[in-house]
Amino acid sequence: MIRKATIGDIKGIQELINFYAKADKMLPRSLNELYENIRDFFVYEEAGKILGCCALHIAWENLAEIKSLAVDEPMQKKGIGSMLVKEALGDAKKLKVKKVFALTYAPLFFEKFGFKRIEHSELPHKIWSECIKCVKFPDCAENALALDI
Repeated sequence: MIRKATIGDIKGIQELINFYAKADKMLPRSLNELYENIRDFFVYEEAGKILGCCALHIAWENLAEIKSLAVDEPMQKKGIGSMLVKEALGDAKKLKVKKVFALTYAPLFFEKFGFKRIEHSELPHKIWSECIKCVKFPDCAENALALDI
C-alpha cells in the first residue's frame, strides 16, 4: 500500500536509501534530513515493512524534484517504483507544480512517464546545494530529466 510517510517510517526509509547509497546509486540521507523532509515522502508498505520510498521535493516556484526513489531489491520489477512515481506526480499536480525533474542513473525508467532528458544547466542553481555534497561533484554522471505537467 502506498501512503504518505510518517515519523515511524524514517528508519526504514533511511535503510532503503542508504543501501543504494553504499552502492553509489544515490545520495545517502541523514536522519536529520529525513525528519526535516518527512512531508515530502511517500512509502510503499507491506506487512508493516517499508519496501519502497519516494520524495517529491519543491525546489523552486513551479518546480519540484522526484528524489530518493528506492525499492527493496527483492521487490523490484513488481511496479512499486512506478506506483510511487505516479503518486508523486499526482501530488505535484495537486500542488499546481508546472515541471518535475529527476537526477537519475535510470533514465529509461523515468522516460516511461514522459520525462525528457535535459542538460544539467537547464536546472536552477538552487538545486546544486545538494549536489555539492556528492563525492562525484562536479563530474555528475546522473541524467537530468524533466516533465512538464
